[in-house]
Amino acid sequence: MISSLFKRVLNSVPRPLLIRLSYIARPFLAFSLRGDTYQDPIDGKTFKKFLPYGYENQRENVLSPSTLSLERHRLLWLYLKEKTDFFNAKKKVLHFAPEQAFYKRFKQMQNLDYTTTDLNSPLADVKADICDLPFSENTYDIIFCNHVLEHIPDDTKAMQELYRVLKPGGMAILQIPQDLSRAKTFADDSITDPKERAKVFGQYDHVRIYGRDYFDKLRSIGFEVKEIDLTAKMPAATVDKYRLAPGELLPVCFK
Repeated sequence: MISSLFKRVLNSVPRPLLIRLSYIARPFLAFSLRGDTYQDPIDGKTFKKFLPYGYENQRENVLSPSTLSLERHRLLWLYLKEKTDFFNAKKKVLHFAPEQAFYKRFKQMQNLDYTTTDLNSPLADVKADICDLPFSENTYDIIFCNHVLEHIPDDTKAMQELYRVLKPGGMAILQIPQDLSRAKTFADDSITDPKERAKVFGQYDHVRIYGRDYFDKLRSIGFEVKEIDLTAKMPAATVDKYRLAPGELLPVCFK
């Protein structure tokens, strides 16, 4: 019942409106699911269960009721906390399609010069096309561009723009939905119908399914790429408590 309702909402409500409505719903969801079985590491709150999520195939127990974070958001948060100086060093940051789980937290951090960008998000400071960015080269210490490239027809141009505006020595985290069982990325430009895209690519506005060759494509642009499996070094109980996806690889890129 809940899964089917969430699926209908995700596929029928425009994303900018969905973002606004979620701010209203979030406190009620967090209150109704309070408990101590699972924990969101972003805010430390605990719940008896998480919510389902998925545009086509629903994943159970993955959406945090308090921050609305998914597995990938919590994985990124833990990486930043445990493996970087992101929370204390002075950084100039560019964040594409900023996620609610991070937006206010990053915006309030005094050590960050923080800019958000997107074509449609109501959370964007700068409305911009990722394939033609209005920023100078070598500008940003850190770039977050997560679950964006699978929407972009010319992802090569987008990657080149990300590389251009990143400072030498800078870090870009470029997460995508990835099928690690595929050696090669699959794309078919002839598929334009939203329902067919949802069936083939997993979401109505996706244009490809990335395979294991994603990392090498980033390297071909010029990035030095580390394929980080943070969950491999965690106890299984911790992975489950935080509701992470075991084996998910974090693409951490350097210039």
